[in-house]
Amino acid sequence: MPSNWESLDAPLRESVQHNVEIYERVRPALKLVTKDVLLIMRDMLKDTEVTPLFVTGRTKTVESFKEKISRTEEPLEPGGPRVLKFPDPFRTLNDMVGIRVITRLPAENATVANLIKRQRQLFDCRGDREKDIGSIESGTYGYSSRHLILRTIQNEAVKEYQQVFNPDAQPNGSYFFECQIRTIFAHAWSEIEHDIRFKAEDPRAWTPHFDRQFTATAAMLETVETAFADLHERYEEVRSFWDMDGEGAAPLTPNRIRDVWRTLLPHVDRKVDDDWGWAAELLAAHGLNQTMQLAGLLSANRITEVRKALDHRYSPGPDRLLDDLLLWQYGKKHIELTAEAPDVVPHPRRDSLMRRLKQIERYRLTKK
Repeated sequence: MPSNWESLDAPLRESVQHNVEIYERVRPALKLVTKDVLLIMRDMLKDTEVTPLFVTGRTKTVESFKEKISRTEEPLEPGGPRVLKFPDPFRTLNDMVGIRVITRLPAENATVANLIKRQRQLFDCRGDREKDIGSIESGTYGYSSRHLILRTIQNEAVKEYQQVFNPDAQPNGSYFFECQIRTIFAHAWSEIEHDIRFKAEDPRAWTPHFDRQFTATAAMLETVETAFADLHERYEEVRSFWDMDGEGAAPLTPNRIRDVWRTLLPHVDRKVDDDWGWAAELLAAHGLNQTMQLAGLLSANRITEVRKALDHRYSPGPDRLLDDLLLWQYGKKHIELTAEAPDVVPHPRRDSLMRRLKQIERYRLTKK
């Protein structure tokens, strides 16, 4: 398949070549614009609520510029010759300078976009759209990228470029460029896909199997991305349990205990009902009435030690495991606060707790 340039008729090729020569002349100055905008972006996003993995910039190569402005489209009047899609590229192309902001998770894309758009003294956002190659609506897979079209405001590097471009015009420091915001997963997929689909040395070297593979890998990446997003959301929730200025100070109602337990120990939830009042009573007996206190009790290391010490015949549910954790932590005090009085007959709970405490004490002796 011939390239866009090779497919051009002679009159169109002359116009394209003229613009390519201009671009070759001004590109060094445009590279300085890219560098300046890139440094501004990096400084703007440093130490923010969501610091990107990396921020890169590039100035379109001469060859890429030539190939893009060689694209043609159907004329307005049917039957006529094809016309250039970008007859005045220096006015209509917004991607000669391109910035990429690479994030970790999809939710960060919106945060980064909003941070950039708020810097109105530096940039004027003139376009904001999601570019989806594959979407839920179409039932296909691909990658998603947030595209901002930004205009610089009184930028000195732009003014220098404008003087190189046209020394007779008054420079105003205003220049349109593109900023793409995407996750590391979408970035990896799009880079490989672009190299094979659009930058392959021989466009004929293609098979439908490639399309199938790209679709399959996009689906897998979306699944992984979603899993990491869920993991991050759970991490933020768990971290909040340790914030005494926030969620960590929340009182331990039965429903709160249930929610904290299911967040920290979703694999240990064998209850058949939603009654967690017993848990609130056990914890309150020891003065444990805040979320952070429960989070501290449900230590993974402590749970492991309790399981070893008591050698449970069956995997304990929340009620038994919480009881054992409190017994491990408070010993005889837990028995006196939560079991029947010694002179009450029968006293099955006291007997059970005493038996389990002896197991714990024997286990601790073996660890010395």
